Amino acid sequence: MKNIHIFILIAIFGLLASCEDELYQDPITDKSASNFYNTETEIEEAVIGVYAKLQAGSLYGLYIPIIGEIPSDNTFDEVPANDGGNYGQLDEFTTITTNSLITNIWKQSYQGIQRANTLINRIAEVPFEDETVKASRLGEMQFVRAILYFNLVRLYGDVPLVTEETTNPNDYFGQERTAADQVYTQIISDLESAIQNLPTTQPETGRIRKTAAQALLGKVHLTLQNYSEAVSVLSEVKNSGQHTLLAEPAEIFELESENNAEIIFDIQFASGLNGNDEGSNMFQQTSPSGTISGAKGHNLPTVSLYNLYEENDKRFQAFMGVTSEGIPFSKKLKEPSGEPSDGGSNVIVLRYADVLLMLAEAQNELGETGAALNNLNLVRERAGISEISSNSQDEIREAIEMERRLELVSEGHRWFDLVRTGKAISVMNDWFSSQGINISIDQNDLLMPIPQSQIDTDPAITQNPGY
Repeated sequence: MKNIHIFILIAIFGLLASCEDELYQDPITDKSASNFYNTETEIEEAVIGVYAKLQAGSLYGLYIPIIGEIPSDNTFDEVPANDGGNYGQLDEFTTITTNSLITNIWKQSYQGIQRANTLINRIAEVPFEDETVKASRLGEMQFVRAILYFNLVRLYGDVPLVTEETTNPNDYFGQERTAADQVYTQIISDLESAIQNLPTTQPETGRIRKTAAQALLGKVHLTLQNYSEAVSVLSEVKNSGQHTLLAEPAEIFELESENNAEIIFDIQFASGLNGNDEGSNMFQQTSPSGTISGAKGHNLPTVSLYNLYEENDKRFQAFMGVTSEGIPFSKKLKEPSGEPSDGGSNVIVLRYADVLLMLAEAQNELGETGAALNNLNLVRERAGISEISSNSQDEIREAIEMERRLELVSEGHRWFDLVRTGKAISVMNDWFSSQGINISIDQNDLLMPIPQSQIDTDPAITQNPGY
């Protein structure tokens, strides 16, 4: 908790570009919390600073999508020794407590939580010209706090739960890790409140809206195996009329069609703005070596996944490419026209196909096989492949799992799906065996290590078993 600053560096990302009505982020200044958060304008600046934190490379700018895939059978690290072996450790289940990814995800998440906590705690006292805007800003911050804690609890298990603004870090010395079920209770509470506060639509592209909170709450309930609750809230997203599947899978990720009707929430990036500060280096980092300057080959699709696509599956050509050396790569991120590290592709956090497949999964677990098949087949129909017809809950369960792999590859879901369904150990051990790789995992590998820097700072923060 020492990484939570008393004085928040508010990266004020502020021009809401009037020409495109998009939420762009341009750092302007640093401000002290003691004399800030007093006016609507200052609250707005601070809110954009929270959105800016989500762009960080240690969060959705790079690490979160990768850590949700690379431990799984979906993706691999082309050169495990690259970048100090930090990505390769995740791929090979040799992660150490000083790994920079697990360290910086923790650090940046808690910095984002501190920013959100400050706004949640202070916004009530600030007059707004429009109370619905004030409610929306509160809901946006509740969503951010919820998603950051959701990532933390899925990655590390029990984590310190802090919901108040930190003005004196010494107050948190000696706070032990909070039980995961209590963290989930807070996540659910935040999202239920956010749903009440958020509008159906937002005037600026990139802002969090009601369906984003509903979709995330559905994912949380699915993770906790609260299937009835998941069906209820995910059905609200489906019935909202706000989202649809695009006709062609390739359209989803084209720069010209970003923020389309299938996108529920994504992190905004743009090339060539503010001295190349608004782009992402994810395309560069996740491209096969030699294909673009500085390519690192992190998080490449496995050959076994590449071979799972049917030839007539529209997603095969839309989502997958392969180098002349036979190395698959994702086509979901688009190559920058200028600086290789200044990618303009938004990072999708929640989209409608994911909602339909989550809804199908929850319905199937409740024995509602007909409804589950309908939602599953909506995704398959868009992909141009045949419908599935089955009365077997087990067969439908396997079909949904496969469809999530083919539809959502490289978007940061597969590892969490495996852990959530209790299949991570068996699937990964079978996969390593099939590839002739001498790796075997057990229960201790399902959580990341607590960063050693946190334990060194406060011994009350205990380590996960096996590290």
